[in-house]
Amino acid sequence: MIYEIRPCRSALYLPASNPRAIEKARTLPCDAVILDLEDAVAPEMKVAARMAAVAAFVEGGFGHRLKVLRVNALDTEWGADDLAAAATLDIDAVLVPKVNGPEDIARYDAALAAAQPGLKLWVMIETCLAVGRLQAIADAARTTRLAGFVMGTNDLALEMRSRTMADRANMLPILTFALAAARSRGLIALDGVCNDFSDLDRFRVEAEQGLALGFDGKTLIHPAQIGPCNAVFSPTEAEIARARSITAAFAMPEHAGKGAIRLDGRMVERLHLVEAERVLAVAGAIDGQKP
Repeated sequence: MIYEIRPCRSALYLPASNPRAIEKARTLPCDAVILDLEDAVAPEMKVAARMAAVAAFVEGGFGHRLKVLRVNALDTEWGADDLAAAATLDIDAVLVPKVNGPEDIARYDAALAAAQPGLKLWVMIETCLAVGRLQAIADAARTTRLAGFVMGTNDLALEMRSRTMADRANMLPILTFALAAARSRGLIALDGVCNDFSDLDRFRVEAEQGLALGFDGKTLIHPAQIGPCNAVFSPTEAEIARARSITAAFAMPEHAGKGAIRLDGRMVERLHLVEAERVLAVAGAIDGQKP
């Protein structure tokens, strides 16, 4: 199996209304830059922020980073114009808020009909209605641009009236089911933000939890979170060595066509080979981004 992977370990939200932040983002080691027109922008600044985001993406200079525009919802006064602007841009993805079901995916997909074919649709999973329809939402990827789930744990906790818990025990079932739905349709899946950007130890624990669950990476609200996030979501040297060992073993002539082999005293199956190839592809892509 051959993988074409662009790492998305760290996805940094930046208000599109802040030109200094946008300029700095061109130099930061995050894997994705999300210019935000929604939560981070006051109503009176929405139109100006949209113009600034368009100008920033047209100017370019973001290098290897995935370029993402988070728009306002279609049922707001700014949503349709945000999506029309997004459709003109050479960016990687449009991130839309508060989808409740597959019918919302269809509406956003239709609004992006004029966009270049490679433009992906990412959606925020941040409402109680969405939680009950996760698989139906993911299934929309079969007929639309849908390519990613981004967890909006703050909005979801607010709607659920949940309290903040250090171990996120109240969110784990939802995170797990959202991730399973995303994986069933080959979608990228990003964990939600950690609000306390001054406590990097807590951030690392949360990021490691997201990695253990299976997320590709995490959304961030501060540049200080990028370093530990990249470190957590990068394959370790031991994982890379193990992946190389597995691929080398299955490549041996005597193992041709075998579904399972013995390696270092353990049984290794073809499914482990698939994962080993993915790990090596991710590691190679990360190495390719280094200056």
